[in-house]
Amino acid sequence: MQHKTPREHVERLAELDFSVDLFHEVLAVTVADVRGCTDFDAPGMRGTMFWSRANRYLAEALHPRKWAHTSRDSILRMIHPTRSHAITAISAQGGVGDLDSKVRSKNPKGAAMARLVEKNGQFVLFTSDEAIYGKQLEDIPTWCLLYKREKGTVVAELSLPVKMNGKFIDEWQERIPLPLPDLGDPGAGIALLDDPLDITDPEVTVEFLEG
Repeated sequence: MQHKTPREHVERLAELDFSVDLFHEVLAVTVADVRGCTDFDAPGMRGTMFWSRANRYLAEALHPRKWAHTSRDSILRMIHPTRSHAITAISAQGGVGDLDSKVRSKNPKGAAMARLVEKNGQFVLFTSDEAIYGKQLEDIPTWCLLYKREKGTVVAELSLPVKMNGKFIDEWQERIPLPLPDLGDPGAGIALLDDPLDITDPEVTVEFLEG
């Protein structure tokens, strides 16, 4: 994987309709929410809340810009208005933000995520989802906002997965480190419980902005 300069990373984010400021704002408010958890919350609440709130605040930031939302297969995704790509937030382990180190999803993923990852980067064909998305939902490349608690703060990167080995995503076509300021400590355990293992035959919820 060829390394790019910090400026090239910023330019690549802009090509994808993202910015470091977007992810800073999303993760900062997520950390603030999770920091409010106490020992009286359910075990693993910090991890579940971090995953849910990170995806929620991404959705709230992108929805006004006509991105579409779907929770199909329990994978919370926002889809670009052009249907060129999507994004979801998941916890990770390894060298998050360090392109010289390996990184993988922290928690195991199910069959739906495996199908999505294997489709990333492949040629897109029209299928049964054309009426809604213009293409099959699984054919829309999905980027992952990877986050990890490290040394009392949160580190993150935006990466495009291309392969799972077993139940973990660990091969990436492209990785973009995010130079975030110190977001403060969300507390231990933000990756102990993460997104639920995706299910086989879910109900589909899709929301679009009109106009």
